[in-house]
Amino acid sequence: QVQLVESGGGLVQAGDSLRLSCAASGRTFRNYAVAWFRQAPGKERELLSTIRWNDGSTGYADSVKGRFTISRDNAENTVLLQMNSLKPEDTAVYYCAADSVYTIPMNPHQEYAYWGQGTQVTVSS
Repeated sequence: QVQLVESGGGLVQAGDSLRLSCAASGRTFRNYAVAWFRQAPGKERELLSTIRWNDGSTGYADSVKGRFTISRDNAENTVLLQMNSLKPEDTAVYYCAADSVYTIPMNPHQEYAYWGQGTQVTVSS
């Protein structure tokens, strides 16, 4: 069983940066795929970025490519999402998810067995 806890959300102004963390407990992220999603009120959940823990291969949605960076911290067993040049439309609850099955980056059909509770990101204009 893997427990995921997100942190790092908050209220920022447009153009600012935030770094989200997804910490795992119960086991390491080794051999896992980890993803960041977000969901804004009234909108569908959006897959933002994925990382394969073992080799660090990553993928990004077009909406965040060039602004967001996903990375891993082996020592802390944590996946990070560095978010730069934030826009009001980035306002949402951000979730991390993990699964032991990894196919290709940004696989829209990948199912994730483990989810965090979410962290709110609000970007004011």
